[in-house]
Amino acid sequence: MRPARALVRGAVAALALSTAFAGAAEPGPRAYGDRPSVAQLTALGRAMFNDPGLSAGGRLACASCHDPATAFGPNAHTPSPFADADPGHAGTRAIPSLRYAQFAGRFTEHTVDDEETHGADGGPTGGFTWDGRADTAREQARIPLFDAREMGNADEAALARRVAAAPYAARFRQAFSPPGCDVFGDAKQVVAWVALAFEVYEQAPEFAPFDSRYDRFLAGRATLSPAERRGLALYRDAAKGNCETCHPSRRSSSGRAPLFTDAGFIAVGAPRRADLPPLDPSLRSPVASRARGAEVDLGLCRAGRTGLADDPSFCGRFRTPTLRNVALRASFFHNGSVHSLRDAVAFYATRDTDPARWYPRRADGGVHAYDDLPPGSVPYVDREVPFEPLPDGRPRLDDAEIDDLVAFLRTLTDADAAPAAAR
Repeated sequence: MRPARALVRGAVAALALSTAFAGAAEPGPRAYGDRPSVAQLTALGRAMFNDPGLSAGGRLACASCHDPATAFGPNAHTPSPFADADPGHAGTRAIPSLRYAQFAGRFTEHTVDDEETHGADGGPTGGFTWDGRADTAREQARIPLFDAREMGNADEAALARRVAAAPYAARFRQAFSPPGCDVFGDAKQVVAWVALAFEVYEQAPEFAPFDSRYDRFLAGRATLSPAERRGLALYRDAAKGNCETCHPSRRSSSGRAPLFTDAGFIAVGAPRRADLPPLDPSLRSPVASRARGAEVDLGLCRAGRTGLADDPSFCGRFRTPTLRNVALRASFFHNGSVHSLRDAVAFYATRDTDPARWYPRRADGGVHAYDDLPPGSVPYVDREVPFEPLPDGRPRLDDAEIDDLVAFLRTLTDADAAPAAAR
């Protein structure tokens, strides 16, 4: 795994290089001699990350949803999906942690990795957000800045004005202004530098500490309890938890620490959130009622990438999140429909053996399985182990085994976030 500092320098170099090819219509930011330095980008990125003044309402910062104390994910007081007093701000997707996100890589439709996929096509991989629509952290950063349900900036000029009025405006001007010019004279450049500063800050050491108790166990500096060891064995057992397939837990052959995600895309058929209107079964198109939450979230096939919308097998797929710091989460899956870690593990074990536990009943009394997907997407829901029942119909994991798996997953909490996990 490359050090974060090397990635930062690569990001700055790539931005400077891209300027030469960007064209006059929308030039990208570039370096001016020895500025901006990595230290300047990081410091300004950190200041802006914690600044609610960058939102239209003046109350929502990046850190409001990505709290450093909870591994840059939502804290106990942050609804996930995000919501506030304004019904128009109700989000549709669970808030992810930004920790370890820097290793996501660019989206590719076909992944071939000798170590992970043994030369076979591993399918779509990478990108940022639940549907992989952004290729870089700086592209991802623009989304909440301008989303009306989040920070709500009307346009680039509005955001540039807020940066110019911020306490760090003088430092921003000094770091990013071209020789003899003022960066605040060009709103596009201001926004480009804001996005790059976020990307560089998100490669700082606090975003990838690799210091969980499991990391210390791999290094021979900590032990696991009997329950945690049983959980690890179940996690890696292809006939039981089978978690290893999508969430690798072993070091790579080069010694790289495990990221606990393959960054692939999978349709797990998460239940629809209980507070949303049910999908209308009489409609062929993937819509619900006209009430709030009307459009069903189809994930990858609606990410805006060329060709993906035409392939129904991509619908309902979402990017596999890292399981690092999973014990800190208060909501699970892309839509935040499950609210405890134990329930999330139990869902994998009993989704298809006890569907009534997770899905509502239809008017005829039958269970409406996969109720957050239109009928055309249901055939592409994953049904491999642990979803696949045992030959006698029992789930792959019993209650005691689910408890052991949860015990192991709690070892993945980073040291600085452990106090939050204990609450």
